[in-house]
Amino acid sequence: MKSKTWTTTIPDDFKKSFEAFLIHLGGCGLLIKKFFSEIRTKPFYFSLLVEQIYLIGVKSLPLIIITALSTGMVMALQYGFGLEKFGGKPYVPRLVASTILREMGPVFTSLMLAARVGAGIASEIGSMVVTQQIDAIRALGTSPIKRIVIPRVLACLISLPILVAICDVVGNLGGLIVGYYELGLDPQFYLRRVLDTSNIQDYAVGLGKSVFFAIFIVVPACYFGLNVKNGTKEVGLATTKAVVTGSLLILIGDFFLSKLFWIFDKWM
Repeated sequence: MKSKTWTTTIPDDFKKSFEAFLIHLGGCGLLIKKFFSEIRTKPFYFSLLVEQIYLIGVKSLPLIIITALSTGMVMALQYGFGLEKFGGKPYVPRLVASTILREMGPVFTSLMLAARVGAGIASEIGSMVVTQQIDAIRALGTSPIKRIVIPRVLACLISLPILVAICDVVGNLGGLIVGYYELGLDPQFYLRRVLDTSNIQDYAVGLGKSVFFAIFIVVPACYFGLNVKNGTKEVGLATTKAVVTGSLLILIGDFFLSKLFWIFDKWM
């Protein structure tokens, strides 16, 4: 009696998706390599860096403040009502502060920035490729990496940690408002608990994550924008890919970064 042999076949769509993922990953790696190689050479366009800090950081501030305030208020409300039956309302300030500083602050700020800034960078650079402005920059003997990629990467690396720090303050302020008006906690007690229970490790973890998240946002956005080839239709596709890729990298990377910082905290 012949024995049956089972063979598994990988779908072609999965193969193509995996190959495309590897190609994009390699392309982002090469872009990072070019960034580090060209940032050490002159000239450095400081005015472009200042402009990008304004566009990425300052113009994103209202969105971040609204997001942080809403997040802090919702978290305080949920923790307060959940712990009220156990008499645990005094622990709300510590829980809200720790969660915002370590997780919600950097993650939510980065996701908002990925949606706004990642889409803007990809569409702007893609439009420059379609209208042959990138070719004009090369024809003038200037590197597109120096004029386009480096200012945006540095601006995101500078702006995102500052926005995360602002998000931490505003988020805890939102928690304090809900703690006073909805949970009946004394504002001075709430503020004292936040300051007493939060430590430098909480701040360091959130700011450390924001540096990696900034790379996750800006590098794919620049890569997909620079690789637009088939007219204006692909600009929209590049924008979508930049936002989706950046958001997924933030969410997936948050787990590994949390694990890494937890190991550092354990050693320290």
